[in-house]
Amino acid sequence: MSVLPYDDRDGFIWYDGQMVPWRDAKLHVLSHALHYASCVFEGERAYGGEVFKLTEHSQRLVDSGRILGFEIPYSVAEIDAATRAAVKSNGMPDCYVRPLAWRGSEMMGVSAQSSKIHLAIATWPWPAYFPPELLENGIRLNMAPWRRPAPETAPTKAKAAGLYMICTLSKHAAEAAGYADALMLDWRGRIAEATGANVFLAQGGKLHTPDPDCFLDGITRRTVIDLARRRGIEVIERAIMPEELARTDEVFLTGTAAEVTPVGEIGPHKFKVGPITRQLREDFLALVRQKPNEKAGAAR
Repeated sequence: MSVLPYDDRDGFIWYDGQMVPWRDAKLHVLSHALHYASCVFEGERAYGGEVFKLTEHSQRLVDSGRILGFEIPYSVAEIDAATRAAVKSNGMPDCYVRPLAWRGSEMMGVSAQSSKIHLAIATWPWPAYFPPELLENGIRLNMAPWRRPAPETAPTKAKAAGLYMICTLSKHAAEAAGYADALMLDWRGRIAEATGANVFLAQGGKLHTPDPDCFLDGITRRTVIDLARRRGIEVIERAIMPEELARTDEVFLTGTAAEVTPVGEIGPHKFKVGPITRQLREDFLALVRQKPNEKAGAAR
């Protein structure tokens, strides 16, 4: 199976205020971000040419940069406009969108106070994070070998590149064992999230999800909580131990890439793709396809 590399594609990338031909969007090997993980990013989706909850994503990007000690040299409104321009320039009304900001190559060493802050926005087609044929019965997860760190040990409220190293390691281990993804615990042994998505458990008609005190409170996560409450489904955010999987009826993941993805298996535990999962997946996919004025009305 041939894979089109991400550095050799047609199209354009918005880069530091200009639309740059895709293959020319480069940075130096001695960029601080490459050596010391001083990079933040977002994952977004455009549906019908509109990026879902764009301003929330742009604001989180700015906030993540501030948590890492740098100011992105563009306002949230300017990032919104640049994102729309990147989507339009590549002629992809349905696409994945990746804004990222990072420290450049002016300084090399742990300290890089004077490094230039760069911003780039790329878009590409990404129909489904998990193969569609897996969704009917749910994807299979194993337990991750790594745990989410405590807030006192890492900037867990930032969507920072360095925090995803253990996600890559965990997902690689899962795929090598024949699973689609991995469920991560936090440093206390509580259920946290998958490697790139939040997790929900349906128990007795109620929806339970881990309290996001050491991982991202995802934008899709918050959207699904709102959709569930509109349906009259009680949503409880709390500490959840892995032993509770044995008495859980349904499990699903949420995220920009994953959207609403049913889970059929976690280690020895098996689940059915039940009515709560199906309803919320249907509601979410309908919401993201609404026109902007319809979304505004639905949010009231």
